[in-house]
Amino acid sequence: MSGRQIPSVVVEVEVEFADGSSFHLSAEFLRVYSPAADSKIRSVGGEKVIFGRRHVGIMSAESVGNYGVRILFDDLHKTGIFTWDYLHHLGSNKFSLMRSYIRTLRKHGLSRDPRRRK
Repeated sequence: MSGRQIPSVVVEVEVEFADGSSFHLSAEFLRVYSPAADSKIRSVGGEKVIFGRRHVGIMSAESVGNYGVRILFDDLHKTGIFTWDYLHHLGSNKFSLMRSYIRTLRKHGLSRDPRRRK
């Protein structure tokens, strides 16, 4: 093996809040609900849909002041800032948001899995 380091990738994070709530959020879920505009979003019937992110990971995260965190995903998406309020919203509603996401994918014939390369 060469001297290169292989970066570790995280597939889930735990976010804890002062009110005692704690949420486990997958990298896929955070990537799909990233607050940033993204060139990898497909517009289907006027609806913006991110697909093929089942295996995305988190390479790093950095604080942005006292109000949030910027996450670098292994698909190199990094432009969204997740505010603490938004992360709490995502955690509090993750099951209904994930169900809605999966319904939207099915409606448009898309998948959580990445497309196979030819």
